[in-house]
Amino acid sequence: MEKVKLGNSEIEFKPIVFGGNVFGWTIDEQQSFALLDAFVDMGFSFIDTSNNYSHWVPGHTGSESESIIGKWISKRDVRDKIQIATKVGGRRLGNDKPNLKKEHIIKSVDESLMRLQIDTIDLYQSHHDDLSTAIDETLEAYQQLVHAGKVKWIGASNLSPERLKESLVVAEKHNLPAYIAIQPEYNLHDRSKYEKDYEQLALENHLGVITYYSLASGFLSGKYRSIDDIKDAKRSDALKGRFDTRGLRILDALAQVAHNHQVAMPTIALAWILHRPSVTAPIVSATSLQQLEELTRATKINLSTEEMSLLNTASAYEEN
Repeated sequence: MEKVKLGNSEIEFKPIVFGGNVFGWTIDEQQSFALLDAFVDMGFSFIDTSNNYSHWVPGHTGSESESIIGKWISKRDVRDKIQIATKVGGRRLGNDKPNLKKEHIIKSVDESLMRLQIDTIDLYQSHHDDLSTAIDETLEAYQQLVHAGKVKWIGASNLSPERLKESLVVAEKHNLPAYIAIQPEYNLHDRSKYEKDYEQLALENHLGVITYYSLASGFLSGKYRSIDDIKDAKRSDALKGRFDTRGLRILDALAQVAHNHQVAMPTIALAWILHRPSVTAPIVSATSLQQLEELTRATKINLSTEEMSLLNTASAYEEN
């Protein structure tokens, strides 16, 4: 598959994004280095992280992922081969409130740059919306960072469609940096929120779209075919409500198409996302080389019209 461009930016990459939430959480530094090496060797380049990964782990501060990526970049001297996306404003250990105030953003970017051991962040994203802060204050902070050369482009994750629209209006009205990409939850199972609230907005404004939870917290991995299979799963709470008639129908359709192509079910789940016209690329997280190979293989899958129809029909949701 050829490279894609992220929205109206100059960022071009082969359309799989490595999700850095696993670094320092489910895989250690040595494993992280090995997977990042393999990812780049396969011709991929876009790495997504956050300044609060993995704060949810007992004893962690939220700086683990960026720190590991920074050490890898420094040791491998690969800065010119990759694009780095990170985030600000998300919840952190000891502070459960989003913060997109100018002072916080200005301080946080320097901390991220230091951990990542780079001079410029390719895509700096508002992680969670801060309703207590005016949109123009947040965008003015980003403007200062762009002018200083610390950030190239900005994006948004977990903003409501209303706030996203307003942010685009404010940016145009006051000649401030505009979000060029969004990061929504989207996968074969969880379709409705993105398709109803964000897809048209993304298309109309030429926004790049990089999806998270691309495998529905592992539901689309093929590892689980019944509620009994998730008893020991780390994300059992996120999985248990998915084994209804529609969920099982999706798994059956995925299994059928995966058999057609002789690949794993996650490969087809990601290929389906890549065939959606509004999506730029899915974010994937891998904890082994085998997983990484399965997931990146999605870029080589060409789903037929009949296969897309089968998957779309199986995953159809009720319109409200």
